[in-house]
Amino acid sequence: MAIAEFDLIRRYFAVHAPQHPFNQLSIGDDCALLNIPVGHQLAVTADTMVENVHFFADADPRLLGHKLLAVNLSDLAAMGAEPFAVTLALTLPKVDESWLQAFSEGFIGLAYQHHVDLIGGDTTSGPLTLTVQAMGVVPHGKALLRSAAQVGDLIYVTGPLGNAGLGLKIHQGYACVDAEPVLRCFNQPQPRVAEGLALRGLAHACIDISDGLAADLGHILESSGVGACLQWDSLPLSRQVQDYIEHSGDWRMPLTAGDDYELCFTVPADCSRLLPAGCHCVGEIQSSPGLRIDKAGRVETFEAKGFEHFS
Repeated sequence: MAIAEFDLIRRYFAVHAPQHPFNQLSIGDDCALLNIPVGHQLAVTADTMVENVHFFADADPRLLGHKLLAVNLSDLAAMGAEPFAVTLALTLPKVDESWLQAFSEGFIGLAYQHHVDLIGGDTTSGPLTLTVQAMGVVPHGKALLRSAAQVGDLIYVTGPLGNAGLGLKIHQGYACVDAEPVLRCFNQPQPRVAEGLALRGLAHACIDISDGLAADLGHILESSGVGACLQWDSLPLSRQVQDYIEHSGDWRMPLTAGDDYELCFTVPADCSRLLPAGCHCVGEIQSSPGLRIDKAGRVETFEAKGFEHFS
């Protein structure tokens, strides 16, 4: 017998009691009820993943559940917001209980790591499409924006670049020695929530790297009305990415490949010693518009666009 919609929700997504005090009422009524603390603003983001557009048809559902939530938590991290609640909308071609079990374990497992509650959503029939809305709170005036970078700021990233892009190439057939760490970055990114919270009051501007460092830093430059120069030799690259560049000559890949979900942010030079561990300085904000890259003393203009669904 096919499982009914509300039984599906109860069995896989409504089995955990709310763990965050901001959530007064979650799954089980027409709406959820949220308590926003005085002196805070609500940060809201939403993201949709479609089969054969954002993920492969044979994707591991447990990893898919993790990644779906991770990309939304990454958006909140980029704003310096503390995540506390999410909604989930599932469009399913059929009810596959083993798929749902694994997907929900990946999704709820990451939610528990960050004390985030699933408070509602929807289920429908159709091509496999997954949508999350995520909510967080940030004290008034403390949100990290794209529009506040200042000339003289140093540009930092929270971790290695290009691993997820190389992971995609491995899925597409590229042979890589010691591929597992790279594939883990592509399949199971870790949202930099703690780093985002630590950057409140330190960073001038911040964004998460979803479309590649060059494209996402470009959003900061455009919003802030500034330019930048990146130092190629300062980019944090894994051994696997370095090997790929050496073999292929494709040195642009770690600047243009998406799905890293590290944070890119700008800070005054005198704040560098206060930053979270593991951050890497990769360049400087300048007054001249545009993005440039310095490779061994040779400076060239670098243009990159992120993924466009309707291009």
